[in-house]
Amino acid sequence: MKSTLCLAHWLALVVILALSAVAQEGPLDPAQPKNVTPDEIIQRFAAKETEFAQARDQYTYRQDVTVKTPEDDGVYHEVFDVLFDDQGKRLENVVFAPQTTLSRLSMSPEDLDDIRHKLPFVLTSAEIPEYQILYVGQQQEDELHCYVFDIAPKEIVGKKRYFQGRIWVDDHDFQIVKTFGKTVPDIRKKKGQENLFPKFTTWREQIDGKYWFPTYTKADDVLHFSTGDIRIVEIVKYTDYKRFGSKSKITYNGSEVQRGTDQPQQQPPPQSPPQK
Repeated sequence: MKSTLCLAHWLALVVILALSAVAQEGPLDPAQPKNVTPDEIIQRFAAKETEFAQARDQYTYRQDVTVKTPEDDGVYHEVFDVLFDDQGKRLENVVFAPQTTLSRLSMSPEDLDDIRHKLPFVLTSAEIPEYQILYVGQQQEDELHCYVFDIAPKEIVGKKRYFQGRIWVDDHDFQIVKTFGKTVPDIRKKKGQENLFPKFTTWREQIDGKYWFPTYTKADDVLHFSTGDIRIVEIVKYTDYKRFGSKSKITYNGSEVQRGTDQPQQQPPPQSPPQK
């Protein structure tokens, strides 16, 4: 988020983000996993994330974005469908976008890109070398038993944006089911412009019996601009996941996944029911 007012020194892995989960969490157990090493878990979930990223590119869905500044009742709201055209090219169709009433903040290009690509964070095998990944223990998330990892980029390269925070990996499917953290780096320019980003939590649900898709993101944070603090509340909902009926194949563990019908997938109850 931009507020008017330098590229500050990057705060590396030592930055610890305070967790604010709304799920029914058990205590964090620092014990090492049994019958599998942390490195093996990382390789397994990265491989599953790679498959998931390829599969999600074959789905249509609706994304509903709301950003609020509660102190002055400012609101940004956008609803768009991620679809395919007749040639199978991916596109976005905005279905609702009233005039923003945000006055203390403006939505930057980085904000809009984060909403589309970083809040539903995916960590594939190709991206693993870019991150330092630390196993911190095991934790119960509702009915799921999870391995917990803290991650941060090893370095900031150019203008590329990264995720820093914590991920929860289901010990059965070896897929990421929850993330908490923020996109980095914050941007501070010499001419007094600041572009800061809130901490957020993203929950996933198992949509088609194989993949865990992001379905709900919430941020409720205070951004510390040099001109003063601004509280921001951000809600992103992902609904109506449907496989696109093209001739391309979706594979899972080496086998082709059967395509669904044109009807939206029925989503199960959220595994971590957030307060909406």
